[in-house]
Amino acid sequence: MNKIYGSAAQALDGILFDGMTIAAGGFGLCGIPENLIDAIRDAGTKNLTVASNNCGVDDFGLGKLLATKQIRKMMSSYVGENAEFMRQYLSGELELEFNPQGTLAERMRAGGAGIAGFYTRTGVGTAIAEGKEHKDFDGQTYILERGIVADLAIVKAWKADTTGNLVFAKTARNFNPPAAMCGRVCVVEVEEIVEAGTLDPDHIHLPGIYVHRMIQGTFEKRIEQRTVRAA
Repeated sequence: MNKIYGSAAQALDGILFDGMTIAAGGFGLCGIPENLIDAIRDAGTKNLTVASNNCGVDDFGLGKLLATKQIRKMMSSYVGENAEFMRQYLSGELELEFNPQGTLAERMRAGGAGIAGFYTRTGVGTAIAEGKEHKDFDGQTYILERGIVADLAIVKAWKADTTGNLVFAKTARNFNPPAAMCGRVCVVEVEEIVEAGTLDPDHIHLPGIYVHRMIQGTFEKRIEQRTVRAA
């Protein structure tokens, strides 16, 4: 099975549809699938539900899909540095399902592992717990969180072999592995593709069984907040 495609548009061909749910890897601007986001914007797919830690910034990453009003609902941990995200949410144009950061990551991982739901103490007694099942374990109250299964996962890796085994670079590992796991179809953009058998098995972060399609992308790699010392 050939998993390598020539472009992001080709890799997404036949997968996108209006109203779909997309799990997107990355954290802010670190480890985001830049090329695939651009291809989704260009395809014009709308009414999207996107599960991602945040929504990039106003003019980059998932923020591009906010600008074109292609996202109907975000499942996120925080608004981040995106003023348009905040504006759309406060004006009622965008539905937002807030998740504690660890809960969101575990919801993705659970969905990918075939776990329908799990109990956690995180969020008990807050707005996060409203409308959710409560259950006591060992004298402590827990709430039920559902696993996330997305129609499509889009992620970014540092290196892949031709079978789809992935290696992520440092903190770009963030949400990418659980996002990749929870997609019914997973499309990955990578910086480098090498031959099968080249990668050390002990260094592989995500096995290729989760990966359906790949592209070798080109990356801008913006820095969300650049902080430098005085000269």
